[in-house]
Amino acid sequence: MNEPRLNSVQCISARGLHRTAYWEWGDAANPRVLVCAHGLARQGRDFDTLARSLCNDYRVVCPDVVGRGQSDALADPMGYQIPSYVADMVTLLARLNAQTVHWVGTSMGGLIGLGLASLLQSPIARLVMNDVGPTIQAEALRRIGTYLGAPVRWNTLDEAADYMWSISKSFGPHTREQWLALTRPMLKADGDGFKPHYDPNIAQPFKAITPEMAAAGEVFLWHSFDAVRCRTLLLRGADSDLLTRDTALAMTQRGPKARLVEFAGVGHAPTLVAADQIDVVREFLLTP
Repeated sequence: MNEPRLNSVQCISARGLHRTAYWEWGDAANPRVLVCAHGLARQGRDFDTLARSLCNDYRVVCPDVVGRGQSDALADPMGYQIPSYVADMVTLLARLNAQTVHWVGTSMGGLIGLGLASLLQSPIARLVMNDVGPTIQAEALRRIGTYLGAPVRWNTLDEAADYMWSISKSFGPHTREQWLALTRPMLKADGDGFKPHYDPNIAQPFKAITPEMAAAGEVFLWHSFDAVRCRTLLLRGADSDLLTRDTALAMTQRGPKARLVEFAGVGHAPTLVAADQIDVVREFLLTP
């Protein structure tokens, strides 16, 4: 079975350098590069199933965004914000020597992709935004805030998987095998047990968001979306509490006029593990 290579690149922030790890699948010499970027409290191995299905067509790169997975933690927690992540990804793309890039981003990873795709001379040629848009529902942020950064510890993989399922049922149906595969990379050894893979300080800037900051951010994100010129696919869990159908429909009319595909029985966010979800992404990325 194909397994990824683990690499890293040094990135800069206001308090010095930090290491951003990334998982790489397929031929390292392939000029066709696909970057898959994960959600707020997730990590790059979320995309194992998708990467295996596409690594014969692409050099697939799945970063652990700083503070997550195998990447370093930041000295200043307030650096855990989208502009910093976009800057890290520019450094990563330079390391990859990627001239043209396709991007799949789930939730936060979609906003990072949006930030990159909106830049002048952006290398992003195709963009998949998975269950996220410029308008983000406050109730979804409150739900995520109830568990983000919480001091939790588990004795076994199964115990961790059960906990993560309790806060992630909106991901939609998964077999136990699929869920365990999604859970294993989410854990770090902690004595004879496990703890979450991420720096709990990623919660600090998230919980510091005020309604005024959220409103200003929404205006900026719509401005960024209107600046995107590449082909764009928008995926939505039909039961999503983060991306409303009204926002999704607006995204089909503005900016890149995204193609919208919704998945029944799924909320925030589709994991791109199910065959029907993978097929939609493959068709969008590989159709000339």
